[in-house]
Amino acid sequence: MDGSLNVSFPVFHALTGGPISGTYRLKQFHFHWGGSDDRGSEHTINSVKFPCELHLVHWNTKYPSFGESADKPDGLAVVGIFLKIGAANPRLQKVLDALDSIKTKGKQTTFSNFDARTLLPGSLDYWTYDGSLTTPPLLESVTWIVLREPISVSPAQMAKFRNLLFTGEGEAACCMVDNFRPPQLLKGRQVRASFK
Repeated sequence: MDGSLNVSFPVFHALTGGPISGTYRLKQFHFHWGGSDDRGSEHTINSVKFPCELHLVHWNTKYPSFGESADKPDGLAVVGIFLKIGAANPRLQKVLDALDSIKTKGKQTTFSNFDARTLLPGSLDYWTYDGSLTTPPLLESVTWIVLREPISVSPAQMAKFRNLLFTGEGEAACCMVDNFRPPQLLKGRQVRASFK
């Protein structure tokens, strides 16, 4: 099953520099996770998977809208951040606190005064490659920027993600787990690093 929680941004947060040229605007962020703590990320480090991966999805502002950028070769830039089990992450808590009100499919809520940059780790070292979206239609329009340093999430915080449901109110409950695409072969893509 496909699904996640998406946090959309009406305010302008810009991504510039690094492997991209021009200015990219944050559209939304979402998470992918597994049903256990040893899998759930869509990328790996030396074949190590993480229980969760955060994606900050940006679109190239040289195009008039997200929709018009989504299928262009330089249309999207996604920052991927691994989540590892450890200490509770207070920077994630505002997002997690909102989950109780959107537990079932189709629910929405609003929260304000949240800066997605607070979710970034201390180091911004990254790997980058040209790839695709990880959900259909898998458009080859993404400059991936996968950060090397994970952020922490506690077991209790991870359980909040796994308590979300793929199903709507009144339907038989089906927990939202394993909403990730397994890592894919490179297929000739070159992965570059910002560090040695």
